[in-house]
Amino acid sequence: MNITAQLTDTAILQELGARLAATRLGRNLTQAALAEQAGVSKRTLERLESGEVAIQLSSFVRVCRALGLTERLDLLVPEPVPSPLAQMKLRGRQRQRASGKQAADTRGAADGPGSWTWGEPK
Repeated sequence: MNITAQLTDTAILQELGARLAATRLGRNLTQAALAEQAGVSKRTLERLESGEVAIQLSSFVRVCRALGLTERLDLLVPEPVPSPLAQMKLRGRQRQRASGKQAADTRGAADGPGSWTWGEPK
């Protein structure tokens, strides 16, 4: 099953758990062996594989590490990429904070009420 925005949180957790279980079984590991390698309890691994909600994210990461899946976590939440216009403005500088303005609001300070525009008398 593909993970889409239409799935409930529970369905997504169950799908992730099923994928972890399938990977574990594909590597011929028991739950006890994987739990020991990951440094989590067998019950925690059982909860992860069943998609139960009361699991810490650190346990998920430990199990992924033990299965050699940590590089794929980058796909889970990709690093944000600035737009080409923002890249030109930044020119190597990393953004430090949000401006609080909407992205569509691109007017400069001179574009406020009473400012002169082409075709209008002074």
